[in-house]
Amino acid sequence: MRYDKTRRAALITTFLFAGLANGATYVIDTEGGHAFVNFKFRHLGYSILTGTFEKFEGEFEWDPDQIAASSVEIDIQTPSLNSYHAERDKHIRDEKYLDTGRFPQARFQSTRVEDLGNGTMIIYGALTLRGVTREIAIEARPIGAGNDPWGGYRAGFEGYVTIDMRDFGVDSFLPLHTIDMELFIEGIRQ
Repeated sequence: MRYDKTRRAALITTFLFAGLANGATYVIDTEGGHAFVNFKFRHLGYSILTGTFEKFEGEFEWDPDQIAASSVEIDIQTPSLNSYHAERDKHIRDEKYLDTGRFPQARFQSTRVEDLGNGTMIIYGALTLRGVTREIAIEARPIGAGNDPWGGYRAGFEGYVTIDMRDFGVDSFLPLHTIDMELFIEGIRQ
């Protein structure tokens, strides 16, 4: 077989950049209504109340072949909280709880991603809420990825985390002091 320098160079280039081609930046599709940051908490120990943050934006880096190299950043507009009851929303937004007047934005920025090897991962990162930054760990898993009907490529994930509001300076939120967050994120590859 004849040695072909051009062919060999092309093969080497393909192998070297194959991993880079899989990794990409995705913008979270909030404009199309394909992403949600939801919450739920116990109400007086009798029921569970739910809601969502209607305004947020962010992006993530995702490479299914190098999960540990992935990252995510999300900015949430805290006044966009909607628990489907205007008086309750006003109460949660006030200075005793979220204090959205002084802190209109919450931010999550990942610091590392741990691949658990069973279709799930833990996304560790810094959550800033009410001017306080604490590390949290979001359990997440990919839902799927592929071409969309508009000529783009998308990837979707779900994630769950329980936040203790005392960690963010709220001592009297609820008897359990915790909020469960559910993240359903779909991103468009750039």
